[in-house]
Amino acid sequence: MAGTLSVVSTPIGNLDDLTLRAIEVLRSADLILAEDTRRTGRLLAHIDSRVPQRSLHEYNEQERLEDALARLEAGEHLALVSDAGTPTVSDPGYRLLSACAARGVRIVPVPGASAALAALVVSGLPTDRVVLDGFLPRKGKPRQQRLSALAAEARTSVLFLSPHRAAQDLADLAELAGEDRAAVLCRELTKLHEEVRRGTLGELQQQVAAGVKGELTLVLAGAPAVSGDAGSSTEQLVREVQELVGSGEGTKAAVVAVADAHGHSKRALYQAVLDHRGASR
Repeated sequence: MAGTLSVVSTPIGNLDDLTLRAIEVLRSADLILAEDTRRTGRLLAHIDSRVPQRSLHEYNEQERLEDALARLEAGEHLALVSDAGTPTVSDPGYRLLSACAARGVRIVPVPGASAALAALVVSGLPTDRVVLDGFLPRKGKPRQQRLSALAAEARTSVLFLSPHRAAQDLADLAELAGEDRAAVLCRELTKLHEEVRRGTLGELQQQVAAGVKGELTLVLAGAPAVSGDAGSSTEQLVREVQELVGSGEGTKAAVVAVADAHGHSKRALYQAVLDHRGASR
């Protein structure tokens, strides 16, 4: 009989957030697959678990996939954990879960802490439509495309920020989405120095310009609908720019005209036009 893979959420700071069910699984599994065995070892010592561990992280997940699958297909019970929070949410484990699903291995979620959900519920921003966007790409076209998409996103967005790049990330978001876009920056959630800063992108960027430490989660308000033009999507605006360019207008002038008419970010629209051209080639 095939075994079971338990996907176990662990605390993002406060050890008391570990659920009773998670404790039971981490004490009874045959093997724990951990992102960092040293960090998980401290958690296991806290709950007096002696279950053996094996590392499974971004750099070795592919090579350890077959061994984990063989154990599961032999009937073992494996538990997957990340350093903190819910596995696979901007953490390793996706390849293993995908392979297990393809082979019919039973996957059981053991819910618990999640920095994304904790930040969302404390933010006070709309929670009816939400997108989890993870970490921003560091540079180049992928970064510009993601920033442009976030600037135009109507849903509340949740992002993870590196403390080393937080000031630049917030500055770039403010430039594209507008300095007055509402946002909430959560730092060290559930930990001793937990902090929740509310304001605009411009204000938050100024607050962290000199540096910031700790685990950071940003909740960004969705793009506001422009009065009288709520139905204008980025695709529609790109088409309007194309029509103006087709009539002889320069690209930059066309972008300015359309963006001003619809209250849209000029830089975000210009990037969307460039992206469309690249995709059409």
